Amino acid sequence: MERRAGGRRLSTAEAAARLGVKPATLYAYVSRGLLGRERAPDGRTSTFDPAELDRLARRGRPRRGRRPAAGLVVASALTAIDQGQPWYRGLAVSDLAATRGFEEVAEWLWTGQFPDRVPAWQAGASALDAGRRAQAALPPTALSLERIRVIAAAVAAGDELRLELHPAAVTAAGRALIAGLVDCLPRLAPPRRGRAAARQGPPPPGAPSIAARLWAGLSPADPEVGLVGVVDAALVLLADHELAASTVAARVAASVRADPYAVASAGLAAVSGTLHGGASLGIEDLLREIDRPDRAASVVGTRLRRGERLRGFGHRLYPAGDPRARVLLDRLRAAAAGSPRLEVVEALLETTTGRGLPEPTVDLALAALAHVTAMTRGAGEAIFAIARTAGWIAHALEEYDRNTPIRPRAIYTGPSPGS
Repeated sequence: MERRAGGRRLSTAEAAARLGVKPATLYAYVSRGLLGRERAPDGRTSTFDPAELDRLARRGRPRRGRRPAAGLVVASALTAIDQGQPWYRGLAVSDLAATRGFEEVAEWLWTGQFPDRVPAWQAGASALDAGRRAQAALPPTALSLERIRVIAAAVAAGDELRLELHPAAVTAAGRALIAGLVDCLPRLAPPRRGRAAARQGPPPPGAPSIAARLWAGLSPADPEVGLVGVVDAALVLLADHELAASTVAARVAASVRADPYAVASAGLAAVSGTLHGGASLGIEDLLREIDRPDRAASVVGTRLRRGERLRGFGHRLYPAGDPRARVLLDRLRAAAAGSPRLEVVEALLETTTGRGLPEPTVDLALAALAHVTAMTRGAGEAIFAIARTAGWIAHALEEYDRNTPIRPRAIYTGPSPGS
């Protein structure tokens, strides 16, 4: 092991023993930025500085500031947030977004292997029919995420084997579920002249990617290869993010042997919150209100005068900036150079940077993608939900294997029993 002036670096087991905590708790300290670590030469394990461990021990059990988030520590081999960025099974997410498609990355999260040939991602004809009819019953003003939540319940009812929780069956259900969520969205692009209306059955073998099919449900414009590639990169960047609130909901459902569709529904319920996947919706509205680059400062100023918080800036897990936002915005700039809508995004970023606001988050980058591509309102949270469904399935696989219900205990603060 590497040596430093402060002595030999410690393994995970040694570091946990030194602090008197479990390894899972040790990694929770790392993810919260309370403790640093370095990768061992094998690239899979971690080492810790004994001096830093001793300083942490002297400070006592780490506590958060005011209004702390509820804590839950779960051992997982899926995603680490380390060195200022997320890693999927040891691979940097920024690298994956540049070299792999969403379907490949989903398979990596689920199985730990990249497939030689990506399996077909298709839902059955009956599931598609049920999902389309269910979302069609919603009001025309329903957002895409609201339609996705209804579609998830409808396609589940068509899978009679959904409670088969063998890994191969779960991954097959994951492919069918994500394909169904995407293919049941109403097509916004009008049929091209001389072509028949959009087909209603399953996509044929060799069908377009999930990103291309999702584009058709979110944008009325003809897909451009470069911009569809940006959507695909967004799906990769957002596929998982350790124990976000929606993932906790999904894992709890999976821990009691809920089927994969129910696991996704639990995640979808949580992801709709304005402090989670729904954060991009408000930023889309802000960009739409700005409309022209010369209005950025005045619109932002008006919102601040009203006491409104500017969402999409500063992520507590990334003090130096959200790397997912950087990757997505760079891809968007390359694919949409010269776009007047991109100029609006740049004007907003210039305005906030000039006043010292934190770096943009991936929620802002998602909203920027939706704005530049003229997608339907709420497209950002829909992309988020489709991407994160792959992560929820991966976490479900871990919980099915663990086979132990997650049962946190409450700290009772009410009147004394019997008083």
